Amino acid sequence: MSIRYSILALLQEQPRYGYQLRAAFEERTGAVWPLNIGQVYTTLNRLERDALVRKEGDDGRGHVLFSITDAGTVEIRRWFSTAVDRGAPPRNELAIKLSLAVSTAGTDAHALIQAQREISLRELQEYTQDRKDLAANQRVTDTARLLVLDSLIFHAEAEARWLDLCEARLVQQSNGASNGVIGIVRGNGTTTA
Repeated sequence: MSIRYSILALLQEQPRYGYQLRAAFEERTGAVWPLNIGQVYTTLNRLERDALVRKEGDDGRGHVLFSITDAGTVEIRRWFSTAVDRGAPPRNELAIKLSLAVSTAGTDAHALIQAQREISLRELQEYTQDRKDLAANQRVTDTARLLVLDSLIFHAEAEARWLDLCEARLVQQSNGASNGVIGIVRGNGTTTA
C-alpha cells in the first residue's frame, strides 16, 4: 500500500510520468527499496481507475503525465494524518530460521547467531557511515534520506540486541539443562528458576 500513497504524495507536488515517479521515490528513500517501473505504471493505472489520478497529456517527448485529483488529495491527506496500523507482523525469515534451528537436532544455532550478528553489525556500520557522509553535506532535500537511514540504523541495532538475547537464552538453557534447571531471564537481567 505504501507505493500507492507514495505515488499520490509525489504527484501532489507536481504532475509526473512513471520514470520520474520512480526516480523521485528512490531519491527520497535513498534507493533502499528499489521500485520496479512496472509496479509504478500498474499502480498509476489503478489510481486512475479509482479516480485518484488523471492523465494530463504528455511532456512533449511521449511521456504520459499524471496528476492528482481532488479525491486523490483527500486520500493522501487522510493517509498522512493516520498512524500506521501494523496488523499482523510480517514474516521475519531470521526469527523463523532461528526458532527452527534451536528446535532441530544437529543444528548449530550459536553459529547461525554469530554469522547473522556479523552481517547485522556490518550493515549497522554501513548505514551509520552513509548517514555520517550524508549529514556532513546535508541539503534540505536530504532529510527524507536521513530519516530512512535512521530507521535502518535502529532496525540493525535492534536485530543485534535481539541476537545477543537469543544467544544468552541458549547459553542459559544449556547451563540450566546441565543443572536440571531452566531459568527465565527477566528484563532487569536477573534470572529465576
